[in-house]
Amino acid sequence: MTPWPKNPIIYEINTWVWLHELNQCYQRSTTLAIVPPEEWDKIAGLGVDAVWLMGVWERSPVGTQIARQHEDLQTEYQRVLADFSPEDVVGSPYCVHRYVVDEHLGGPEGLAVAREALAERNILLVLDFVPNHAALDHPWVVEHPEYFIQGDSDDLAERPGEFFEAGEKVFAHGRDPYFPPWTDTVQLSAFSPGLRQAAIDTLGSISDQCDGVRCDMAMLLINRVFEQTWGHLAGERAASEFWWQVIEAVREKHRGFLFMAEAYWDMEWELQQQGFDYCYDKRLYDRLMHETAEAIRQHLRADPNYQEKLVRFIENHDEPRAASIFSPQRSRAAAVTIATLPGAKLFHQGQFEGRQVKLPVQLGRRPFEQVAQNLQTFYRTLLEAIKAPVFRDGEWRLCELSGWPDNASYTELVAWCWRLGDERRLIVVNFSDFRAQARIRPPWDDLVERAYRLTDVFTGDVYARTGAEMSNPGLYVELDAWDFHFLRIEEADQV
Repeated sequence: MTPWPKNPIIYEINTWVWLHELNQCYQRSTTLAIVPPEEWDKIAGLGVDAVWLMGVWERSPVGTQIARQHEDLQTEYQRVLADFSPEDVVGSPYCVHRYVVDEHLGGPEGLAVAREALAERNILLVLDFVPNHAALDHPWVVEHPEYFIQGDSDDLAERPGEFFEAGEKVFAHGRDPYFPPWTDTVQLSAFSPGLRQAAIDTLGSISDQCDGVRCDMAMLLINRVFEQTWGHLAGERAASEFWWQVIEAVREKHRGFLFMAEAYWDMEWELQQQGFDYCYDKRLYDRLMHETAEAIRQHLRADPNYQEKLVRFIENHDEPRAASIFSPQRSRAAAVTIATLPGAKLFHQGQFEGRQVKLPVQLGRRPFEQVAQNLQTFYRTLLEAIKAPVFRDGEWRLCELSGWPDNASYTELVAWCWRLGDERRLIVVNFSDFRAQARIRPPWDDLVERAYRLTDVFTGDVYARTGAEMSNPGLYVELDAWDFHFLRIEEADQV
């Protein structure tokens, strides 16, 4: 298995939608087995380390029928697609019928061809794993009912929206404790020994087909969370944590296999301790959306070992499109932030083009949207800039800032830097609606007595500065609202 690099860049693709658009483009039926090489080359040209092919597993026929009849979803489909028809509903990729690649997408053979095409371009492959629930028509419902949370006739009578009957047994629908149940699913039991072994076997098969998995709603399988969610129906608490047992077993087969957790409720550290390589940094996303520069700065003061195992993002298939909720300049500031912090970086298909429509995962196509050329150019520059080895193998540090007695606007700025030998980068972002000024002191102890050339990667502006000034009182910066500096710092005599 190809080793994962540090601070990987992951690109999420909605597989069904992508192949549909390739069908339209090339005027032929396209599966993963026959994606034109130039399409793989386009992805490789982004400079990403891994592709997450979201939604490759066989979708539930029963779940698809439910999705086509769901009133709220019908409203959303029609809002998104002006020419919507029921055939556009292909089912939820998180209502898994079986962990076999859907034949519509090319089946297991098609996935193998796609993985080889990616590997030829030094790109790793990530797929989905849904540990919390399965489709109503998953074979296990009949073959292994003990894998699921079961209720009784009283539960069914009192809470018909949360339970259903199948084969003279009453099962619970999948859920998290803060939202209504997903009525196209059945809840798996994290405490069932049989289910745990089945999860290990399933992940063993998945790990033969890819280089890592994104685990849906991973925190729901933590023992105490599962127990709090299901109470007495959970049964006797398991002796070990679900993820400890499962991850350790899978890694006996594939040592370098990567586990990425979709995680909420500030449970990232706990999941990291249970074996996950990376966990969603939803808290940073929320702070970029709603909070102040100080909140972001405090977030970035967390232990480096913790931060290096976070997934930074400003959109994915579960969140609104960044271009729809951020102003253009704020969107750029947020993108520069997540792209230049330690940890994995997750980008979403359509993000670079400025798409604004959040697509329901049940749909197999998306509406036409004009490409935002300026944003696409911005991302091209950003992705090229973060290819530098310093962002992969360098040391990341926060920078100290100061202001003046009559000017506290420096508190609206956050600055951080990277260093690898003589290679240095400095990023400064204004997280406010106002112009701000500051003095910034990079935490480098060898600046004095040297002259430097600072080049802004995006604007091309060049600044001549001395190490003495950057050390004390600090580099002077002034930024408009939501503006940023992305500075390449080189000794003047090396230029």
